Amino acid sequence: MPADSTTPVSTTPVSAAPGGASIHNIGYRHYDGPRLGRAYARRSLFSQSLRGAYGLGRSAKSKVLPMLLLAVMCLPAAIMVAVAVVTKAGSLQVGYTRYAIYLQAVIGLYLAAQAPQSVSRDLRFKSVPLYFSRPIERADYVAAKFAAMASALFILTAAPLLVLYTGALLAKMDFLEQTKGLGQGLVSVALLSLVFAGIGLVISALTPRRGFGVAAVIAVLTIPYGAVSAVQGIASVQGSESAVGWLGLFSPITLLDGVQASFLGGTTSFPDNLAPSTAAGFVYLLVALTAIAGSYALLTLRYRKAGL
Repeated sequence: MPADSTTPVSTTPVSAAPGGASIHNIGYRHYDGPRLGRAYARRSLFSQSLRGAYGLGRSAKSKVLPMLLLAVMCLPAAIMVAVAVVTKAGSLQVGYTRYAIYLQAVIGLYLAAQAPQSVSRDLRFKSVPLYFSRPIERADYVAAKFAAMASALFILTAAPLLVLYTGALLAKMDFLEQTKGLGQGLVSVALLSLVFAGIGLVISALTPRRGFGVAAVIAVLTIPYGAVSAVQGIASVQGSESAVGWLGLFSPITLLDGVQASFLGGTTSFPDNLAPSTAAGFVYLLVALTAIAGSYALLTLRYRKAGL
């Protein structure tokens, strides 16, 4: 640590090198302050990553997209609130657990933009080994990045639910019913945030190039959803109603749609609103939890490489 202005600095040569060159003592001394340890480093990395997901502490250009997407998420909720207050409606047009499903494209775009920013730059500029020097370890890095991305998604998806809840109370809707709905909605978006954060980070950690990460995240979220929806429609037309529920397991969006319909009082976007059976609902929940745990395990495995 450099000496402060009150510390006398000696420039007396302490040794001489061939050719008349000298090495001077410029006053460096050991650091004697508190050592805050792994927990502090982990909290700092979490805070920095969460702030970065919304462009805070970065350039103005970095704030535009995340803040714009947050506004887009909240705008439909504000419009529905205004309509409910003016018309004195007895219920909201969209349920709390359904709101994030309707705006899945916005959530996917946010994840595609921010997940690579969170991990790809560290890989591209080879700064990961610096994190893994004392005191932080690989498990701390993975935990901080995973928690930060999930928290950023939770903020994105929970904010409009709070707008809906506030508007419902202003429209004098039933307090207990709205509070229950808000609680169910928050559980729904918390699960969504964990699943999406895991998927986005695993994909982004596979490449140091941010552009590839963005494209891959969008592809993983949209292609399976389109394929599953198409096959569900065909199965419904052909009368295979039981297959409709099971097919939802093969897409992140339909997976979460099935969970909220089975356990959180919502309805699905499946053809003819065919919700999964009770048995299928438990399978949906198990697959969602496995996706979270599996994503975390894959991230941990990814960062075990010493040559990063």
